[in-house]
Amino acid sequence: MYVAVKGGEAAIANAHRLLADRRRGDRSLPAIGIDQIVAQLALAVDRVMAEASLYDRTLAALAVRQARGDMIEAIFLLRAYRTTLPRFGYSQPLDTAAMKIERRISATYKDLPGGQLLGPTFDYTHRLLDPSLLTDEPVDEPMQRPAEDGRVMRVSEILDQEGLIEGDGTMPVDHEIGDLTREPLEFPMTRDLRLQALARGDEGFLLALGYSTQRGYGRTHPFTGEIRIGEVEVEFDVPELGFAISLGRIQVTECQMVNQFKGSPKAPPQFTRGYGLVFGQSERKAMAMSLVDRALRAEELGEDIVAPAQDEEFVISHSDNVQATGFVEHLKLPHYVDFQAELDLVRRMRREFEAARDRGMEPMTEAAE
Repeated sequence: MYVAVKGGEAAIANAHRLLADRRRGDRSLPAIGIDQIVAQLALAVDRVMAEASLYDRTLAALAVRQARGDMIEAIFLLRAYRTTLPRFGYSQPLDTAAMKIERRISATYKDLPGGQLLGPTFDYTHRLLDPSLLTDEPVDEPMQRPAEDGRVMRVSEILDQEGLIEGDGTMPVDHEIGDLTREPLEFPMTRDLRLQALARGDEGFLLALGYSTQRGYGRTHPFTGEIRIGEVEVEFDVPELGFAISLGRIQVTECQMVNQFKGSPKAPPQFTRGYGLVFGQSERKAMAMSLVDRALRAEELGEDIVAPAQDEEFVISHSDNVQATGFVEHLKLPHYVDFQAELDLVRRMRREFEAARDRGMEPMTEAAE
């Protein structure tokens, strides 16, 4: 056993050296720097921050580099690092109405108070490969307008003025906001915990579920009330001072979906909301999150649960890509003893099957679990 262990250690050490070599790549090329990843692969960095639930662009870029661009591995690395950090408390709720907006669009109203702001987006590109990016050609400076200070009205507030949309998700006064990073999941969940899970859930999984709701698996036909991307201030309440102080600004993406609701015995016909809020510029994730959030409110709104996206336990239990990776990739680990037991069972079942067939009897075998 000692020799086997030592042999395994040597093989693992060599695997690590080979990984480091492949990560570095061709030595005739300059090594990619953390600053380059932060500046030029910003959307990858933002996804890692969002799904690791740690806002630090430098560390997220380091994780992307260390993982050789494997996004889930990078998320795993950053989330593992997050568990080593001390917890000082909880910030105040973000005031996204006071966001310093970089991009803001609505599919429900053409003319918005404050206007539509397209911002940096792929939406209007032709999705054709750009050969100029093969070289480092000069890029024109962007056109900018002066930043607007103050509060920017949300689309939901326009509908609220007519009483046509549900309230903005207020919690009971005695409700303590949960923290799924410190408490085990229990079902059913309150909406605050669900939104936490969705915010750090896998973008691809949520995108597929959100798509399923639009194809009839959840009877959801939403309108994008508003998507806004920009910087918001994070404030922390310091008991010793008696007031909140600013810790700085972070970039977030917020999405509110607007869904028609036919009403129930307790509520009149109105629009309901689906909500998404994600670190960085991650609007596809925020949109998918808001679609799934609305689908998961089916029971709350008295709707029938008929689709996977409406099943809270199914969605939340399978949305975490780090947990999913662990379950799938553990299959690479040695299962020699288990397989030998299965092998013996299949051999015995095969012998019984053949013996029964030779006797002219209907073959019967045991079910293997």
